[in-house]
Amino acid sequence: MDDASAPGTISARRKEKEDALKRSTKWFLGAAIAVGTFGAGTGAVLASGGADEAEDGAETPITGTELDQASAAALDHLGEGRVSDTEVGDEEGYYEVEVTLDDGSEVDVHLDAEFTVLGTEAEGADEESGTDD
Repeated sequence: MDDASAPGTISARRKEKEDALKRSTKWFLGAAIAVGTFGAGTGAVLASGGADEAEDGAETPITGTELDQASAAALDHLGEGRVSDTEVGDEEGYYEVEVTLDDGSEVDVHLDAEFTVLGTEAEGADEESGTDD
């Protein structure tokens, strides 16, 4: 063993300090990355409206084949009209389909996740009716 690498020499102590500094730097960088990732994820949730969009009035429309099935169920139940708006995660059911009737009035049709009609609600009505309307 040469004198430069012998324990207690200046070179050996310098190497120990450098190794300790490298370990500290790795821990610091790891912690910074973790905090940054958490912060970015939290920021994305907040920017997208948070976990519960219903609180701020935002609605998620029905899309794809679910839109076709929900629209067909609502129109079949009412027997007339056209779909004017939809929402997933409605407070009265899994889906809500707003239908504009032939006379211009609007009715919300509430459906469960299997597209079964739970009830209807005329625009401006205070109470929801049953499925036998």
